Parts: sequence; C-alpha cells; structure tokens
Amino acid sequence: MTGVFTRFPLHVELPALTAERLAALDDATVIDLRSPGEFAEDHVPGAVNVPLFGDRDRALIGTLYRQSSPVAAFDEAKRIVHTRIHELVAAIAAAAEWDCVPRELDEGVDALTRGGLAGLERALECVPATRLPARPVVLHCWRGGLRSRSVVALLRALGFDRALVLEGGYRAYRAQVMAELEAFAAPCTYTLRGLTGVGKTLVLRELERIRPLWTLDLEELAQHRSSILGAVGLEPVSQRRFESRLCARLAQGRARVLVVEGESRKVGDCIVPRRVWSAMATATHFEIVAPLERRIAVLRADYLAHADARDDVARALAFIDERLGLADAESLAARFERGEVEQVVRTLLERYYDPLYRHGERGNRYAARFDASDPARAAREIAAWLEREHGIATESRATA
Repeated sequence: MTGVFTRFPLHVELPALTAERLAALDDATVIDLRSPGEFAEDHVPGAVNVPLFGDRDRALIGTLYRQSSPVAAFDEAKRIVHTRIHELVAAIAAAAEWDCVPRELDEGVDALTRGGLAGLERALECVPATRLPARPVVLHCWRGGLRSRSVVALLRALGFDRALVLEGGYRAYRAQVMAELEAFAAPCTYTLRGLTGVGKTLVLRELERIRPLWTLDLEELAQHRSSILGAVGLEPVSQRRFESRLCARLAQGRARVLVVEGESRKVGDCIVPRRVWSAMATATHFEIVAPLERRIAVLRADYLAHADARDDVARALAFIDERLGLADAESLAARFERGEVEQVVRTLLERYYDPLYRHGERGNRYAARFDASDPARAAREIAAWLEREHGIATESRATA
C-alpha cells in the first residue's frame, strides 16, 4: 500500500472537547454521525446529520452483535463503510467548508481496521484538546465511540486538523442539557391565562418581539398547542428534542422577568422540566380576555391555516363528539364536513373548552387583566405593567 495511509500509526491520539466546552463555542460546526432516526429524536442544536450508518444498517449491525458476535458486526460495519466512505467524506467536507480532494479512502478504511475490532479500540484514544483550531468541526456519535473516533482519525490523516471528537458523544451532550435544566433559576415569573382562542400565544410572541428574552414559548418549543387539537398542522417533537430546544432557548439569556402561557405540566406529550414547572406553578397570573367572535376568528386562523390540516381536524372532532355525546347530523365532525366551520368552533368553545377551562381556573387570582383583541396593544400594556412593577422601563425601552 502506498500513499497517505501507508504509515498509519498503530496508536492515534484524537483531540476531544467536552459538551460543556462545545456549548461555549460560537464558531463550531457539529457533525452528527448517528443514524437518521437517532438524529430525528434529538440532536445538538445546529448539528448536521451525516450518518455513518443508515437506520437499517444500524439495526443489522446491532442484530449481528447480539445474535452472532462482535466480530461479525464489525465486519459488516466495515463492508457498509466501504460502500459509502466517499459520499460520507464529501458530505462532511461540504458541511465544514473544507476544500477536500478525497483520495485513497478505501485504503484508509482498510488501514484503520486491519487490527480488527480490538485493534481499532486500542489504536484510537481521545485526549483533551488543548488549543482549539479556528472554526472547529466537532464530530460525534452516541457515546464518543468507534463511529466518531474512526471518522475523525481518517479526516485528520487526510490533513483536516479542524476535526475533533465530542467526548462522550450525544450521551454527554444529553447529560449537559439535563444538568442545565436542573440548574435553571427562574426570574420573577408571570403566566398568561385565559379561555381558549383569546390569543395568548399571539400576545406572548408579540411581547417577545418588543421585549426579547422576556418570554418562554413552550408551545413553539414542543410544536404543540397543548390541547386535543394541538398537533393540527404541526410536527410535535420528542421529549428529548423539547428539552434540547428549551435548554438552547434558556442559554440565549434571560431578563428580570419571565412570561409564559398558563399550561399544564404536559405540552402535548412533552413534560415541562421540574424547575421550569415550579416557576410556572408559583407564578403571578395575568388574565387575557377577548370577545367570543374574536376567539372564533383566532381559532379558525390557527387550526385551518394549512389546507392539509383538515383531516387532522376531522379526526380530533370525532373524538370530541364521543366526549360530548354528539352523533349523526349534530356531530361536530359531520358539521365540519358540511362546511359549518364557524358554528363548529362556537360549539367547541361553549360546550367543550370553556367548561373545562373554568373548572380548572377555580380559585385562581389575577394581578391584572388585558384585552387581547389587539395582540400588539396587549403586549405593550403587559410590558408597561411589568416595567412599572419592576422598575425596568429605561432598560427595556432600549430594546423596543
């Protein structure tokens, strides 16, 4: 064998950095080598998925490992890597803005794996990165194992010295997320509470626009409106993804106050982390109100904004029909199919959502009431109230 991999060393030290150090960087490119399914469940914010193995490949390798032997799994993994090593390196080069001329990649795979599984594990050692290169490229797999270490070794042999390993892989990143959420200390917290359709989300997002970092939009983070119809037109995220997105939002910074919508502990299927929920459960409440006709208009615009959402709405209405005991021609699903949208929304509010909300609000007290018919005006009024209460008017007006 001749070329760049002829003298591939028997022992390679690979520079690695911790999840905590990665979180402090603002110029790193993160390459996630896990399968598409692993990536879809959760990933480092901004990471690019360049899978070393597809979902089926990973399942096959896992089956061989359990039912045959680690050696059989390793041999199959090597075969798969040979089939896509050029595509893999090209994708990494594109994501990293690296002017790479791939060469001898198959020979590189052979050189890395000639000692078998045990030899590869002995050969590749992660060591703490002392000096980080400009625009580091951080590659990781599930736990900082052979997937990421072998790819980084190959890239560095090709001269790409910006490549580093994330120590502990995604698992270490996940532990960092959970530690950050557990350490969260909320500022003085306020919740927007009100009947379905008053436009709490519209007010919250307008408040964030005029007072950045004052709010926490849990429904946006979960991609769910926290109701039976809450997933219509959206793509709800996993619990892990929700926590990652929440952690990334909190890492942007926070103001002296925090405003959230009044939610239950669950937003769709996502559970609000303990420290955030504790802040919400002890928060001061604002009551948000709007006339019924305005509420009907808000819900129509929200749930029917996408043409392909009609089937999702129809399925949810069938469920509510069962809860309300509605059947045949008076059912919400049937009336929706006949195009009686406004009447359906009115019935939903008056017979389903409003009774549920009023039951849950018994005993709540409100520090102030705001009319959300004009969300922008309501947001300005809330901002002004909080500025007076906390003496932060000069500070916040600078961000308006």
